[in-house]
Amino acid sequence: MRLTALSAKLSATSHDAREQAEISRRTSRRDREGAKAILIFSVNQSLCPSAALCVMLFSAISALAAVQQSARPAAPLDPIDAILGAFKNHAIVALSEGEHNNEPSHAFRLALIRDPRFAATVNDIVVEWGTARYQDVLDRFIRGESVADAELRRVWQDTTQAHQVWDVPIYEAFFRAVRTINGSLPPARQLRVLAGDPPIEWEKIRTRQQTIDVERDRFAADLIQREVLAKQRRALLVWGGTHFIRRSVVGDAARTPSSIVGLLGPATQSAIFSIWAHTSGVELTSLQPDIASWRVPAMAMTRGTTLGDAPYRSYIIAKGGDGPRMEDQFDAVLYLGPLSSITYARLAPSLCADDQYMKMRLGRLAIADPPELPVPPGVLRPADRLKRQCESVSGK
Repeated sequence: MRLTALSAKLSATSHDAREQAEISRRTSRRDREGAKAILIFSVNQSLCPSAALCVMLFSAISALAAVQQSARPAAPLDPIDAILGAFKNHAIVALSEGEHNNEPSHAFRLALIRDPRFAATVNDIVVEWGTARYQDVLDRFIRGESVADAELRRVWQDTTQAHQVWDVPIYEAFFRAVRTINGSLPPARQLRVLAGDPPIEWEKIRTRQQTIDVERDRFAADLIQREVLAKQRRALLVWGGTHFIRRSVVGDAARTPSSIVGLLGPATQSAIFSIWAHTSGVELTSLQPDIASWRVPAMAMTRGTTLGDAPYRSYIIAKGGDGPRMEDQFDAVLYLGPLSSITYARLAPSLCADDQYMKMRLGRLAIADPPELPVPPGVLRPADRLKRQCESVSGK
């Protein structure tokens, strides 16, 4: 009778331990400890016929929790192989750009799309740096048709962003690279590039509020749902990383954020494989020292690893606190080398010397950042940053 009762108690404890493992996987370190304490209290209250058995059960559960909480080191993978492999089980791979304008991320994207397996696997590429207002222009250009340069540049110069973020050469170079790839492919297999930024008519914009009211991520999510998922196509998405987060980083972490991935909804999550490109913030070696020996570029999965167990904020600022873990935000991390090696594209001197271009950019910046808008001490206004960038590339 005693053995039967003990067997039942241990079986119940095993069930509780499995519940603890699931709780441990889904919660932060602080929440795990709370869940563990509640579980142990439950065991002590209802399953222990003696103090000795309580001690034994407590030790067993503590050991199980310790094993569950110990994350294995992340292992480097070939990033192109890993991304193409992800498309076998996902309709969408969301590849963050990292900090805008960085050159290693651009070089990796070119290597990815130039791999012959990419066009054989993927149908669409959806990018942040193009306005849907000129999707027809982009389609004609990507198909190989003749498009005047002045017409083409409106695709990236006329987005909702008033500043010069997309005016550095790497974004135009990406469009040209896709066009070249399509030139060697049959029409049915050619890649389509979708401009993911909402259409905006700058000639009608008069106030800062008009630039703020644009729902960029909502537009992108609707576009992806309509043009990719509903048509059962496969797509590579390229945006800044925060557009792909799954958990809110402000307030309640359980709240779904208004990011592209969040807005696509819970039913779509399993169709998305998301990648954080690490180009700024905290060195990844502070989270896992042996990353210093990895080949560049490399990709690592986050689930159950030291990189995934670290808080998302710890990638951005040292001692970033708890909050959602990286594995709750992204499926993988793309390592592009030490942060000191990350370089950035700069504006072309010829663009800065173009009076018409400067008038356009400074005029839009005056609307988006009016002079009466206060700025913190020591912070340059966007218009002043543009002028300083132009001074640096022109040698003035």
